[in-house]
Amino acid sequence: MKIFFIGDIVGSPGRKIVHERLADILAQRQVDLCIANGENSAAGFGITPRIAQDLLANGIDVITGGNHIWDRREIMEFFPHEPRLLRPANFPNGAPGSGLYVGAKNGVPYAVLNVQGRTFMTQLDDPFRIIGCVRAR
Repeated sequence: MKIFFIGDIVGSPGRKIVHERLADILAQRQVDLCIANGENSAAGFGITPRIAQDLLANGIDVITGGNHIWDRREIMEFFPHEPRLLRPANFPNGAPGSGLYVGAKNGVPYAVLNVQGRTFMTQLDDPFRIIGCVRAR
């Protein structure tokens, strides 16, 4: 499986590049799965439901987030409606959404686990412990 990962999509310039170029890149490189960090896609701070839907419609299969995922409050109510939008799995229990997505593309199963590091960041649950817990399931 050929995977393409896009680092931070920042604001309208980042979204414009995704809209204009992603389909060509995926086709030329014969990419099977596209994952992108979208937590800064709304003017550099957060993501909105409309932006998440647009990114997914433009060929991104899973959107990851991090410490800015909550910068736009309206996204909290959107998480139950879009399992391909991930917040870090090591956020506290009860946080909206999930940090894990399990899917299949072209008959090939895959899983995307999103965790946030702790260096120079708000102290969250240990990402390595979270990874171990998911692996043990």
